[in-house]
Order: sequence, then C-alpha cells, then structure tokens
Amino acid sequence: MAPQRRLRHRIPVRVRHYWKLLATCAAVVVACAVVFSTVRVAPLVTSTSAESGDDVTIDIAGSRDLFDASVAHEIKLTFRDDDYERLLDSFWKDGEKDFLEADLTVDGTAVPSVGIRLKGNSTLQGLTRDGESRQNGFGGGRGQAGGPGFPGGGAPGGGFPGAADPGAADPGGAAAPGGFPGGPPGGGGPGGGGFGGGRTSLKAEEPETLPWLIRFDEYVEGRRYQGHREIAVRVGGMGGGASVLNEAVSLTVLAAADQPTQRYAYSSFTVNDRPTTARLIVEHPDENFAATVGRDGVLYKALSTSQFTDQGDDPTDYADDFKQINLKGSQDTQPVIDLIRWVTTADDKEFAAHLADHVDVDSFARYVAAQNLLVNFDDMAGPGKNYYLWYDLTTRKFQVVGWDWNLTFSGNATQDPTQATTMTGGGPRAAAGENQGGQRPGGGGFGGGNALKEKFLANPAFHDTYAKAYRTLYQQIYGNQSALTAVDTLTTLLTTVKGANPESVATEAQNLRTFLQERATFLATTPTITGA
Repeated sequence: MAPQRRLRHRIPVRVRHYWKLLATCAAVVVACAVVFSTVRVAPLVTSTSAESGDDVTIDIAGSRDLFDASVAHEIKLTFRDDDYERLLDSFWKDGEKDFLEADLTVDGTAVPSVGIRLKGNSTLQGLTRDGESRQNGFGGGRGQAGGPGFPGGGAPGGGFPGAADPGAADPGGAAAPGGFPGGPPGGGGPGGGGFGGGRTSLKAEEPETLPWLIRFDEYVEGRRYQGHREIAVRVGGMGGGASVLNEAVSLTVLAAADQPTQRYAYSSFTVNDRPTTARLIVEHPDENFAATVGRDGVLYKALSTSQFTDQGDDPTDYADDFKQINLKGSQDTQPVIDLIRWVTTADDKEFAAHLADHVDVDSFARYVAAQNLLVNFDDMAGPGKNYYLWYDLTTRKFQVVGWDWNLTFSGNATQDPTQATTMTGGGPRAAAGENQGGQRPGGGGFGGGNALKEKFLANPAFHDTYAKAYRTLYQQIYGNQSALTAVDTLTTLLTTVKGANPESVATEAQNLRTFLQERATFLATTPTITGA
C-alpha cells in the first residue's frame, strides 16, 4: 500500500467523510479568536429584579439569638493542626487567606464543617509565626517596613506609625500606653491621642487571639446560622484594648440613634485545647445584613484596594474596588460605576445641584457626622476603606453604611466638628474646601481619601445639612449620656464572659469614660453645637 494511502486510512472514516464541515468550523473558531481577541466582553445582567440568586437550604436556629448583646455567649472551634499550618503557609508565602475546615459549637449547638479564615489587612501586618513576621508585614522579629496601604511601614515592633510597641502589652492583653500620634502617651486629657494605645501583638501560635471570619456555607452549600452566612470575630488591642470596648460602644450608640450598623455580642472563645478568651463577635455584612438595611436594594462592599476613581466603563476594571454582596445574577455593579464617574467629574455647582439625585443626602450627612463624633479616622476616607454602599432599587439612590469601628475614639478628644479626622487626630478644616493632608482626590495613599466625602464637606451648599445632622447625633450619643451608659452596661456584662480579664476591662472602661467625658465637654462649646 502506498504511503499516502496508508496515511489516509489511519484517519477515522467519519472524519474523512465530514472533513469539509470540520475544516469550516475550525476556520470560524480561528476567525473569532482573531476578531474578538481585542474586544472587551462585559458581563451582562438582563434581569432587573430584586431577587437573590442565593439558595438557603439549611438555617440552623440555635439555642439563643447569637447577637443578643445582653448575655454572654460561648463559642468553640476545633480543627486539625496540620490544616492550620497549611493555612499559615499559604498566608505567609502568598498572602492568601484560605479557608480552613473546622467544627463549631455556638451556645451548645454543634455546627460541623464550617469554614474559617484569617480576617483583616493592616491588622494582620503585625502577625508573627515562630517569632518572625511575614514578608512585607511589620510585626515583631524581623518585620519588614511597610505594608499594603501603609508606605513607610509602622513603628518598630508593629502597630500604626507612632503607636506603642504591641509587644509591650500587659499580660491581660490591654494595649500598652502610647496612643496614636497627636497626643501625649496614654491618650486621655484634652488633645490626647485617644483612650487606647497601639495594638497587642498577634501570634500564629495563639489562634484564640486572631481575627477570624466564620462562614457557614463554605463546606455545606446553602447553610446559614440564624440567617447569617458569615460572622466576624474581632481582634483586641486595636485602640480599644483587649475587650474592644470602643467598637461595642460605637455599635450600641449608633443602633440607638437608628443608624444602619451591625449587631454584636460578647462571647467566650475557645480554639482546640487553647486557653479561653473573651471576644467581640460582630455581624458580618452579608445578604442577611442587606435585608436589614432596606427592603429592595443592592449592597456593595468597598475593598481595601478601592480608589473611588473613574476607571472607564469596563466593569472588570472595578473588580478590585467593590464587591457585590447580594442579588448576584439579577443586579450588577453598574450603579456604583455611574456614581463614581459622576462624583469625580462633577464641578462644585453641579455637585451641589444634583447630589440628591444620586445620594440620600440626609443619610450621608449623618454618616459623615458620626465618623467625626466617634473620632473614627478609618472610615470611607481612611486607609482601610471601611464602608459599604447600599443602592435602593426604588429611589435609585445610595446610602453609605459604616463598618469596622475598632479604631473609634483613637484620636483627639478635642477633634473639631469641621475638621477632617485623620490618624494624627485632626486635619485641615474640610468644610472650608481644603483637601485633607496626605490624601489625593478619590482615595488611595496612606491617608486614604474619598472624593464623595471630601466634596460633600467642602461644598457650602451642604454645611447646614451637616451641622443639623451633627447636632442631632451629638444629643443621641453624648448629650443624653448614651455612650457613658453603654460603657457601664458592657463592663458589667464582660464580668460574666469566660476568659475576660477583670483588671484589664476595668482599666479600659475607665480610660474610655474619661475620653467620652472630655469629648462631650469639648463639643458642647463648639459653634456647630451651640449654633453660634
């Protein structure tokens, strides 16, 4: 048989019969690859419904409401040591926060096979393992200067620049004296650096002290716990001492003032056979939380890498800016893109005339006022970009929802209502139209920044709206003693939580009371409150 004939008969009969059709299909594929390789393909959402694409098949009732803040709770985690070491390996090598399978018990209710992962960005920069810090972290040992969002790094030993060495924390876990830049060591006193100090060191060998995100459906699809997909275990020592009293008080007074915020509770927290600690458990803003913000709307999380700058009309270019939380498949991120592009391109006149077309102005004024009242530099304009956007599908307007309050009351007690809150406890008079120091319009950089907040404070058209919101919230937080009452209530509760250190709690509570009293006294004399 001739060589060509032998080769031909090695090809299957059906292929020989349909070779022309196959050749045509191959040509079409090649042509599509050439023609469309440079064309952007954007995800399309054809539905405009308010239905969620998440199917909940199991909702564990539990023995009591997890976020009943009036009682002490009990949480236990059990996982394999080998799995934990692999989690640490991944984080140390690539910075990845992988999930680890663990068995959970909440107030006596067993929840097997949950997913847990490390949570936080700047928080984890101080994490050490075997006495050594991760590359680009600034923890103890051989910590490297710098870290994501913090050019130049932190103070020796960890924490934010100017903060105390977390390694100097007392045995009870309270932060060492020092405070944030802008005041004398230990905070306190008018103009002080806040009631809290730096943060305690975080050690991989002590998982009971680390910040965790617990996800109920990571390994069991469709499962929730009392409607929640995720809950956060907050870390101590970030300005509020080991008890994180500042965050708990902030959440309490904001809820009392009818501001959208997360629920919380104090719980004992035990990991494997490690010592039990007292931890603050906070509702993580998931689809269940979205339902508490509004009836029909979409919740978007601002990521730590968010810039709030115009990056064109390609949705994929905003993937590192915002994450959609609910209504996936029926809604998309286009409303956020439209908001960003309008805010960053509008001049002062247009911004004043049409902000109300895009944003619930009264709600936003309350949000901005709350950040100043609570002296929170790490808000939507801070280095952590800690906020969510809620888009109401009925009004087609946005609300800003606060998140991550563990650095409240960490600046100056004499922070003026018209000053921009910064890491140093005060900034330029934002309402005068000046840019905040160290920030660039739109966000990013060490000082953060956000064009929406900056333009709002700088525009005279909104000064009265802001002042009115500020006065109302002042009365609801300080004027009626709500914040001080919350300190007393929470301090009493903490005495019932297993793992709490009574001496540390008492010290942290007294420091916070002093700060709140100084803050209230100072604000009462300002023109914003007096109306002078």
